Amino acid sequence: MISARLKWTEQMRFEGTATSGHTVITDADSKVGNSPMELVLIALCGCTASDVVSILKKKREPFTAVEVRAEAEKAPEPPRVYTAIKVLYRVSGKVSRKSVEDAVRLSEEKYCSVSAMLQKTATITYQIELDSP
Repeated sequence: MISARLKWTEQMRFEGTATSGHTVITDADSKVGNSPMELVLIALCGCTASDVVSILKKKREPFTAVEVRAEAEKAPEPPRVYTAIKVLYRVSGKVSRKSVEDAVRLSEEKYCSVSAMLQKTATITYQIELDSP
């Protein structure tokens, strides 16, 4: 079982920890920490990036860098869930486009649980940029 705990510290700031024991600061005002909704986008990037790196390693693709960015739009009325998310993958190295496309597709369709949850409310689109030497 995975668990999480959040403790109010001051203003709109909270200190969160989870099963792993690592601490993260959240701030609804985004002054000293990421907002909870920003953390959701970071989680999406982390989830899918981990999948892509793992798959490219298994394919023995010689990548030198992977960067994942996400931009999102929120519903205008509460609850202000994400309604559209664009995920951009930038992969460097002598990798084949097909391998990167396959890795992104597998992450999207099979492995990334954060993406699977967000797809319930948001249309997620993907873009790949290769930065080959």
